[in-house]
Amino acid sequence: MAGNSRQAGASVTSRALAILSAFDEQHRAMSLSQIATRADLPLATTHRLLGELFRWGALERLPSGDYVIGRKIWDIGHLAPAETGLRQVAEPFLHDLYGATLATVHLAVREGTEVVYLDRLRGNQSVPVVSKVGGRLPLHATGVGKVLLAHAPEEVQEAVLSSLPRITPYTITQPGVLRRQLRQVLDRGYATTREEMSLGACSIAVPIHRRDEVIASLGLVVATLKGSEQRLYGALRVAAESIGRRL
Repeated sequence: MAGNSRQAGASVTSRALAILSAFDEQHRAMSLSQIATRADLPLATTHRLLGELFRWGALERLPSGDYVIGRKIWDIGHLAPAETGLRQVAEPFLHDLYGATLATVHLAVREGTEVVYLDRLRGNQSVPVVSKVGGRLPLHATGVGKVLLAHAPEEVQEAVLSSLPRITPYTITQPGVLRRQLRQVLDRGYATTREEMSLGACSIAVPIHRRDEVIASLGLVVATLKGSEQRLYGALRVAAESIGRRL
């Protein structure tokens, strides 16, 4: 369950928040009954609150009748100080990176054991890209994720290493191999993936520092890194350092 809203005395606000919290990466679109189950609410209560949230713009309805998170929630999320400042500072450099590489550009942060994408510029190459702005992906299978994991606290690393699901035939699922890769990230300053998140897509990413702290990662997704790894790393490093100086 996504919440414990049947507890006596639960306020209208807490019930509405339980409904919103029922949505996650695996539950982007849900029916009334699914939401009621995940929010631990009676159907009648869920139906009433869904109507109010829909009218306000917190939720939207698909032609199928399922509910999804509304644009208004996303717009409000963009007002969060840390994300807003980072995205605003990084934006011109993301465009510079795209102009220099014509690759898909990612700006991402870590939340728990996942990578969250704050911004994305889609490249002009026919490379499969599964990321979405505001979406989450595993740390161990993405370039930006590996960078953030390499700089994460030990308890976060251990939590990720304890479960490494295979997404493609090339996903790193051996803890020892991933540990070595994380050490390499710290040594050389960047991370790479080769078809580990989606077939036909490789990535390279670097950290963004604010003083002595790594607060985000900047990455590129391309069809191949052969012959271009150092050039792409150089472009990323310059952009990341420029962003860091302005934070």
